[in-house]
This record gives sequence, C-alpha cells and structure tokens, in this order.
Amino acid sequence: MELVEERSFRYRIEPRADMRVPGIVFASRELLADAEQSLEQVAHVATLPGIVAASYAMPDIHWGYGFPIGGVAATDVADGGVVSPGGVGFDISCGVRLLAADCDGDTLRPALTAVMDGLDRAIPRGAGPGGVWHLGDPRELEWLLAGGSRYAVEQGHGEERDLLRCEDGGAVADADVTQVGQRARERGLGQVGSLGSANHFLEVQQVAEVYDEQAAARFGIAPGQVCVMIHCGSRGLGHQICTDHVRLMDRAMARYGITVPDRQLACTPVDSPEGQAYLGAMAAAANYGRANRQLLSDAARGVFRRAAGARLSLVYDVSHNLAKIETHPVDGRPRRLCVHRKGATRAFPPGHPELPEDIREFGQPVLIPGTLGTASYVLAGVPGGDAFHSTCHGAGRTMSRHQAARSVTGTELRARLNRAGIAARPKSWRGLTEETPEAYKDVDAVVSASEGAGLCRKVARLVPLGVVKG
Repeated sequence: MELVEERSFRYRIEPRADMRVPGIVFASRELLADAEQSLEQVAHVATLPGIVAASYAMPDIHWGYGFPIGGVAATDVADGGVVSPGGVGFDISCGVRLLAADCDGDTLRPALTAVMDGLDRAIPRGAGPGGVWHLGDPRELEWLLAGGSRYAVEQGHGEERDLLRCEDGGAVADADVTQVGQRARERGLGQVGSLGSANHFLEVQQVAEVYDEQAAARFGIAPGQVCVMIHCGSRGLGHQICTDHVRLMDRAMARYGITVPDRQLACTPVDSPEGQAYLGAMAAAANYGRANRQLLSDAARGVFRRAAGARLSLVYDVSHNLAKIETHPVDGRPRRLCVHRKGATRAFPPGHPELPEDIREFGQPVLIPGTLGTASYVLAGVPGGDAFHSTCHGAGRTMSRHQAARSVTGTELRARLNRAGIAARPKSWRGLTEETPEAYKDVDAVVSASEGAGLCRKVARLVPLGVVKG
C-alpha cells in the first residue's frame, strides 16, 4: 500500500481500482508499522456508494470487521449514500464515561482497598449474563431501548446532570424498538448494567497532568483529582443487532445494484427500508449502551459513598462506535451525511450547538482510554477538525488476544501492576493477560498524533490507581 505523506501526521492513499475517494490516514510512520491489512480496508471503504471527501483512518487504526477500527466514512444520503453495519461494529455504542470524585488521590488512598473490593463485588462483568438491573418485564427493556440513560435516571439510577453531560442528552431520538429482533432482546434482557469482557473496564484514576486549566475546570476536573472511567457498550444485544442486519443487507445488496470488495461491508442506501431498519435498531442499541454505563455509574457511586464518603459527578459520556445523520460542508455546500465512526470519537468544535451549554465554548470533551496500567486522556474538539470532526478512541491493538496471552503470565502481570501501585480486580488473571499493555500501541503516541494532525487538543492526562476488568 503506497502512502504519500501530505504533511506531518497525514498520509494519502490515491484512488485506484473502484475507489471513489482517496484514503486519508492520520498517523506517524511508527504507528503504521503493522497496519498493512487495515490500510487495505481503508481502500475498500473508499468504494462505498455515496462516500464523500475520503475514507479516513485515525492513529489507532487496526484491522476490524469490514471497516478498520479507527475508521471514519461519510456518505451523502441524497446521492445514494449507504449505511454499513461494519462501519459501526458489533459493539454498538461502545464508549467511555468519566466521573470526577470530590476528593484527590491522597485523600482516597487509605480507602482505596475498600473501594476496589467494593467495586469488585458491585460491578458485574464477564462474557455471560448478569447485570446491575434485573429487568422482570420485557416491556421494561423496550422502554430502556427507547429512553437510554433518561429512562435509567427516571427510574432512580442517576441525576439530572448525567443527562446534561451525556452525548445526545442520554438517548438517541430515532430508536426503533420494533427493529430489534427477539434473539437480541433475549441477550439484552439479562445484561443491563454490566461491563462485559475483552478491553472493557472500570478504572479508578487520578488526574496526573492538566494541559488546559480553563477547559479542565469547566469540564469538572483538576490536578490530583480522583476520577472513574467506564469503558463498555451494548453487550450481546448490540452484537446480535449487527449480526442480524449484516445478514439482511448482504441479501438485499443485489436489489440495489451494489457490489463491495468485501462482504463484511454489506450495505444498503440510507433511505432504503433495510437502511432505516438498521439505523432504528442501532439507535436502540446505542440507548442500551448509554443506559449500561449509567447503571454502572450508579453502582460505582454507591461504592464510593460507602467506602470513602466521596461523591462522583459526570464529566461526559461519548460513544465511539456509531453512525449518525449529520450535516457537514462538502465541496462548499452543506450536505446531509451518514457519518460512520468505528473506533473513532466525535469531536465537535467550540460553539457547536449540540454541546452542553456550560462547556460549549471549550469544545466537546473526548475521552481516550489507555491500556492496562497506562495513561488515559481527556481531549477536546477543535475548530476546523478534519474527518467530520472525529478523532481517535484509544490505543489500538497490535496483538491478537491469543498472542497477548502467550506473551506474559498472570503472575508476571500481577507483579508488574503491584509494583506500579495499581490495584487490579480482574475476573481472572489468565484472562487479564489478553489485555497486557504490549498488545496495544502507545496511547501517548496516538494522542500526540491526533493532536498533531489537528483533530483535537489535549486537556488532561489521567493515570490508574485501580482497575476492574472482565
């Protein structure tokens, strides 16, 4: 794959074969050292009907289903633009939530063991069923799919600020519960309020460095402050929705005269019955993901209150696996686009009307989780941000989980975390080895490349004190 360096942290893949637009990759040469397979996916995405501007890739790019993880693509709805479930992924609305405590690390330290033990008991995790909220009536699941965090808060699992500081006010408005299949409902019913497994976590952190004091203060964080970061998504419900709708679109593409270089890019026009059905089901899964993080926040608040006498307030909640209908300028005029962000975070600029009023002047908070035992970041959107105001979402894998598990033993990883002063509460130490830091890119380098490419700016850096993992 030939890459042309246009400027620092920006590379171009010239259109070839059936590509309708170029590929644009924001990264350094070092971050792209093992990205050949995922760069081929960037080129494949560039063949989608209705795609505009470019097929974009973030610095944390790695191979995914259809789209690369770290991929962004927008299609023009009025020009036959398509929606592709592969451009969202199986974990619909996987995202990050950050809460700030009313104490600093020194104050929390004597109670940290009690807090971590409490979180270990209170936070359901793992691949199977089990959640904070046991829904006794399938109608409750429908209300949650329609209402997201709003429904959870209405039922007593949160506070009004949680909705003000959540993307979309806590719920995507155009959810269509009727498009969520029975198997997806069955899987979702027993997992409301749970982390899941793989790279999902709940982490107790401390603000180690602040780069923008005004923005950090307005967001609600300060040097030394304790925070809680939650990274999870829509669990089995979202996975099943993706599976169901990929199958439907794969069968329907021929009717629309669509061919794609990879069947994992199955798609139909946004305005088609299949496209609308997927977007409605996807929005319902997004609401499930928001409610999931809301319930985990509520559980964490209870632990902090009981174990440390501390209170947690929401800084922000944002998804990094979603397709949204947005208006952006393309070729000098506003266009209605379906913007796919898969492993990429929306990063609206200062003054954007969809941002909460109290933080609007500073741009959208962007939450970047690090890898096990490393740093995480709070970023903010910037004026003129490229890729339809999108940026990275994390560190990005470089090893398969099997490779990672062979590279270190649970005993070695436990000793390393203990030496770093990080209190870990995994479901199993053997499973935790799949998430060893060596399995990922350097999150500091990913964030530096994102900022260097003009996609965002750094606000604060956070380091872990303790982590709960599936």
